[in-house]
Amino acid sequence: MGLTSSLFTALSGLNVNQLKLDVTGNNIANVNTTAFKSSTVSFQSQFSQTFSFGAPPSGTTGGANPTQIGLGAVAGAIQRNMEPGSFESTGKGTDLAIEGKGWFIVEKGDGSQAYTRDGAFVLNGQNYLVSGDGYFLEGFGVDSNFNVVTGTLTRLQVPIGQLSVAGATSNADYAGNLNSSGVVATTAAVLASQALTDAGNGGAAAVESTDLTDVRSGTDAIFAVGDELTLNTEKGGRDLPSSTFTVTSSSTSAINSGSTVGEFMEWLQDVLGINTDTSTSAGVTIDSTGHISVVGNIGTVNDLDIQVGDLLSTNSSFNEPLTFTKSASADGESVYTSMTFYDSLGTEITAGISMVLESRSGLGTTWRWFAESPDDTDIDLAVGTGQLTFGNQGQLLTVSGNSITINRDSTGAETPLNISADFSTMTALAADDSSIVMSTQDGFPVGTLSDFAFGPDGSVVGTFTNGLTKTLGQLALATFANDSGLVAESDNLFSSGPNSGVPVVRAPLTGGVGKIASGALELSNVDLSREFINLIVASTGFSAASRVINSSNQLLTELLQTVR
Repeated sequence: MGLTSSLFTALSGLNVNQLKLDVTGNNIANVNTTAFKSSTVSFQSQFSQTFSFGAPPSGTTGGANPTQIGLGAVAGAIQRNMEPGSFESTGKGTDLAIEGKGWFIVEKGDGSQAYTRDGAFVLNGQNYLVSGDGYFLEGFGVDSNFNVVTGTLTRLQVPIGQLSVAGATSNADYAGNLNSSGVVATTAAVLASQALTDAGNGGAAAVESTDLTDVRSGTDAIFAVGDELTLNTEKGGRDLPSSTFTVTSSSTSAINSGSTVGEFMEWLQDVLGINTDTSTSAGVTIDSTGHISVVGNIGTVNDLDIQVGDLLSTNSSFNEPLTFTKSASADGESVYTSMTFYDSLGTEITAGISMVLESRSGLGTTWRWFAESPDDTDIDLAVGTGQLTFGNQGQLLTVSGNSITINRDSTGAETPLNISADFSTMTALAADDSSIVMSTQDGFPVGTLSDFAFGPDGSVVGTFTNGLTKTLGQLALATFANDSGLVAESDNLFSSGPNSGVPVVRAPLTGGVGKIASGALELSNVDLSREFINLIVASTGFSAASRVINSSNQLLTELLQTVR
């Protein structure tokens, strides 16, 4: 074996220690790189020159070990340390860190996917979440009802200032106590006009089919084509919305107009909000003597009174064509509350609900509810009614009818607006007064996305100017059977490698995937003190190997000199 063998053996020592310096230098260079994963290099002995394999023990000898000389070292493997680094709080909402397993998924410029633990994301000009190099952050999108749609990855977008939402009310919850010891309702308001005759029928009593222009009060014609009649009155002490009826020359289907007594009576019944579903007597009719009769609904909160000056006409000769005389007032324990709903465009819908004690027995009480809305586009204030039956301990037993229906024709919104009323928390116990309030409703007005935040499960939750919060998407994380098998690329990215396994995509906090920390970044996991020790070790090994080369060179020099 010649002296040149020692030269090459020492050279291998130089090479492996140089490699260790390269790895250590790269670690130190990335000590402040976000989510950087450090590497370590391990050495292995190179093949050996064997002079003897040894001999086994025998009866005369104790055996002999192999006789070998090693021929240097090689790099065995460069292993990446995939342990997470510590977190740094940044306070920036789009900075994200992963506590536990998982990798962010980004879409590169060529459409391929890459993986990273670097969560320094920002919103670009189109409100997409992107990395510092412009790679799109991917996750799960949402459907039109803001439900997360898993299974398909998409670019995550947060359209601040651009996305507006509104929602129609479909459910309303009511709470309160109804005074079971109150007065049972027995009477509704009853009003009657002066006697009206039909000039077109020889002065006979007017009927529903009588043309308004033929109606006479005594001998006076009190209506003319084009007259506008405006009603401003109260119901149960609260103002009803003002409404106008126009007298036409022939039958018409237009709202707030008509040519016959029957069409006028229908308008009057609608604008007074009389619900005819509860009683055969409730409503506006005309009797055999030509008196227009108005019978309202029970309950003091439904009491009606059309006083002098409440119904006025633009006809200068008969500015007050009809006068009503009240013969009965509505009675009965009752309570009224107003509320606000929303249609599908987010328009506020004003409505009200009243409760009236309808009957009482040894088994409990029965209450009738009435709903009304001035925003019903067919002008009929009455938009729902039903019954609540309570037991003799004040508990709700049955509900008959819980639907409120408000027409929204010609508004651009979905019509009708159907609302399910929930009275399950109401009671009927003896009290000084009845009380009722709408505790919740699920509609909401128009709101624009103003802010967003990330939840631990990766959900992107948007806050709207109307106070609403909605899920806008969800981060998706990839996991691998062998993280160390990932192939490092530039820009803090990794790609799947032959030994990494295939990516398994899940939402955070599912299937062993870690959780998201918002407003923080993962730091490099480089241990600087250990790297400094590695520098010393590598440089010492390099120097020692160079000494072997120097010594071998001196021996070769001596050998050459002996020839001289």
